[in-house]
Amino acid sequence: MNSDRLSSVTAILNRVHEDKSSAYGALLPLVYDELKGLAAAYLRNERVGHTLQPTALVHEAYLRLVDQKGVDIQNRKHFLAVAARAMRQILIDYARRHRAAKRGGDRLRITLDEALAPDKKPDVDLIALDDALTELEKMDERKSRVVELRFFGGMTNEEAANVLDVSPKTTEADWYMARAWLRRSMSGDAA
Repeated sequence: MNSDRLSSVTAILNRVHEDKSSAYGALLPLVYDELKGLAAAYLRNERVGHTLQPTALVHEAYLRLVDQKGVDIQNRKHFLAVAARAMRQILIDYARRHRAAKRGGDRLRITLDEALAPDKKPDVDLIALDDALTELEKMDERKSRVVELRFFGGMTNEEAANVLDVSPKTTEADWYMARAWLRRSMSGDAA
């Protein structure tokens, strides 16, 4: 994103505090491509045949962002992080509804980290992962955010570091530790 668009996004986010409706309307065209890329990254981790499309996920997340009260979005990076969280919650809600509709049928499965399995991808229950991330967030919010941005948001280590305003080494260490903790937690070995 060029510096003119960055300053436009920041200016619009500053106006949001004064008049939400018109300011948010001007923001969407400036961040739409980034939001759609984020949504596509989230949906790549979903089950085959998932009916939600990236465009629908972007629109749903955007509506949630516009309706939020008391959230002080400071800049483009912060906006994208909040949007990533909104998309994650939409997919978790969708998974819970789908599971309820199936009356406990097949669990939705996704891969936590493709690099972990040499031959076969391990399956991870999306709802169990969300529950584990919620627990991790209580202990270490930044590690939880790193997982959210890298795994759900499809961001690189450097992009996540930029959003969180920490060094890439820090996000790399957080990613490593969070994955280990999540593996233990989800396998029932966590204390």
